[in-house]
Amino acid sequence: MKKRSTSGGKNISNRDITKGIRVNEQIRAREIRVIDNEGAQLGLMTVRDALAAAAEKELDLVEVSPNAVPPVCKILDFGKYKYQLNKKHAARKTVDVKEVKIRPQINEHDLDLKVKNINRFIEGGDKAKVVMIFRGREIIRQDFGLKLFEKISGQLTGKFHIEQPPRIEGKNITMVVAPKS
Repeated sequence: MKKRSTSGGKNISNRDITKGIRVNEQIRAREIRVIDNEGAQLGLMTVRDALAAAAEKELDLVEVSPNAVPPVCKILDFGKYKYQLNKKHAARKTVDVKEVKIRPQINEHDLDLKVKNINRFIEGGDKAKVVMIFRGREIIRQDFGLKLFEKISGQLTGKFHIEQPPRIEGKNITMVVAPKS
């Protein structure tokens, strides 16, 4: 059983997450809607007045919604805000694809064991790729393989959906089963 990551392989550093966020003097709008550190709306203000209010509380003025009209800014501790964004971003789970290999002449007990493993992978939030490998003249009887995939689908339990139905690819038949979201 192989483990493959489908997270895209992108490493995102702290700078990338907070790159587009404007803080204090970087805010360019004439008028902004300001929310204080307790969540109360202070209303529309100029950037200069909002910066004075933030300095009075010894906090930063952070543009949290730049596309709104007028832009929305919050008075908060920027270091703490950055930490929360990084923590939220790191909490995303990458979905792994676990591979299960079978043969067309698989024993009943072995098939039950493979199905049990597929169920465990799905319950764990991972996808399962089932690969049937044909050797030699076995490729002539692909209908046996497709019947076996139907049997596997019937034995699966829990919340799942077949992301890729059984498909013949050269000397293999593959099927991808994923957990339902």
